[in-house]
Amino acid sequence: MDRIVFLGTAGGRASVFRFLRRSGGFLLWLSGKLVHVDPGPGAFVYLHQLGIDPKSIDLVVLSHIHLDHSSDVNAVIESATDGGNIRNVALFAPKSAFEGDSRVVLPFIRKRLAQEGFLEERRELSYKDLVVKAVMRHTHHEAETYALLFNERILYVSCALYEERMLEFYPKNVELMIINTTLYKKTKPIDHLTVGDAKKLIEHLKPKKAILTHFGYEFLMKHDPKVVAEELSKRHNLPVVSAEDFMEVRL
Repeated sequence: MDRIVFLGTAGGRASVFRFLRRSGGFLLWLSGKLVHVDPGPGAFVYLHQLGIDPKSIDLVVLSHIHLDHSSDVNAVIESATDGGNIRNVALFAPKSAFEGDSRVVLPFIRKRLAQEGFLEERRELSYKDLVVKAVMRHTHHEAETYALLFNERILYVSCALYEERMLEFYPKNVELMIINTTLYKKTKPIDHLTVGDAKKLIEHLKPKKAILTHFGYEFLMKHDPKVVAEELSKRHNLPVVSAEDFMEVRL
């Protein structure tokens, strides 16, 4: 059955590295395949805690190279390929993840991959029965970052500065929209989405369901994400959920 499991819901340095919540990205089962999206700190351990065999992973996807999204990518791929004994996993990520001074994927790990793909705005990449489209390149602290659409069904709004062109680039009426809502409101110039930005996206794009995740330090310390999600649900008359660590949602 198609489903999503959140390995962690912390977002940004403060909440991730003070361990207010787990991190590690999320797992997405689609068309009988397993995708690990943004394996940040703890991802490898959390897979085992949940009893998920890393060798069952078909595809790893990085929206960008920041540590809270990529720190466990090498460990996850090494275990998914049984130390290179099998070649059953692909990696889709920005080119900056593979090459250059800021690369996060180790050279020997690249040799383990069955396929690698560079994300580029409006480009589609496919592996097995999985299709990933880099819908839009985000403005996010000079990191090459993308919003991602999985099998035309699941839109992942990764970390970003809100831009009006999102309303044009993002697809409407998707089955599920996952929004990295790191800030409750903006008090200083940080390239992350706020609750107000999430409201605009939900109101304009009208997904069938939305999930808020990737919560920052001030958000978690001063506000209750569950209350925020309930308020958005009532306002827009559609299910809006606040993600919790290890939460499972069936699609």
